[in-house]
Amino acid sequence: MIGVILSAGMGTRLMPLTKDIPKPLLEINGMTLLERMIKNLMKTDIEDFILIVGYNKEKVIDLAPKLEEKYSINIKILENEKYDVTNTSVSTYIASKYIEDNQKDDFILVNGDNVVDPEIITRIGERKNTSLIVDNFKDLNEESFKLIIADETFNDDKTIASGTIAEIGKGIDIASSTGEFIGVSKVSAKDITRFNEILEDLMDEDKQNYYDFAYKPLSLESPIDFVLTNGLKWTEIDDHNDWQQAQKLINEFEN
Repeated sequence: MIGVILSAGMGTRLMPLTKDIPKPLLEINGMTLLERMIKNLMKTDIEDFILIVGYNKEKVIDLAPKLEEKYSINIKILENEKYDVTNTSVSTYIASKYIEDNQKDDFILVNGDNVVDPEIITRIGERKNTSLIVDNFKDLNEESFKLIIADETFNDDKTIASGTIAEIGKGIDIASSTGEFIGVSKVSAKDITRFNEILEDLMDEDKQNYYDFAYKPLSLESPIDFVLTNGLKWTEIDDHNDWQQAQKLINEFEN
C-alpha cells in the first residue's frame, strides 16, 4: 500500500503563515503537518509515499530526504506544474496515474492540510474496498463537502456503511446529507484504472474540479465502503480559525 499526500496548494487564506511555505510544512509542537501525517500512515505499514508538490515545492523537496532517513521510508516527489490554475483532480491524477503505470497497488489519499485522529487512518487502512472517511457526527454547514449515500446499509457495529453516492459536494441539502467527506480516502488497486478514467473526464470538464467527485460514478460500478468517524476528531486547515482548531486537536491527541 502507498500513501499519497497532496501538498501542492497555495494556502492563500492562511497568509501570512504560508507566505514562504506550503501548508503541509506548517508546524505544530515542533512537527510539520506533513511529518505527522506520514507517521499516521506508517501505522498502516505504509513504507512508500508519493508527495504531490507545487507551491514552494523546493521546501518539500528539501525535507523529503530527511524524512526518508528518519523513518526508513521511500518518498517519490511528483510535481503539479500548474498548481496555481488547477485543483485536486489534477494533483490526484498525477499520483494515481503514476501508481497505475508503475506499481499498481492500493493507496491511501489524504489532503496535506488535514489533521486527524490517528485512529481514522488505521480504520481506513483496514478496508479492502475503495473507501471514504465520512464524518457523521459534527454539524454540517454550507462549506462542508457533503454527500448523500443511497441504498445505505451498515455493518453490525455501525462503523462501516455501504451503498452508492447519490450526491456529493458543498451545495447539497444539509438535512438530506449522510455526513461530510473529510478528505481521507483509499483507492483499491482493482479500481485505479477506472478511477483515473473518471479523473480524466473531470479534468476535461474543468481543471478546477475536485477529485472527490470521481467517487460518485465509481460507486455505481464498484463497491465503496464509507468509514464513519462516529465522533473521532479531525480538521482541514483552510483558514486561521481552522489553524487554531488544529493546534487544539494536536495537543489533545498528544496528551
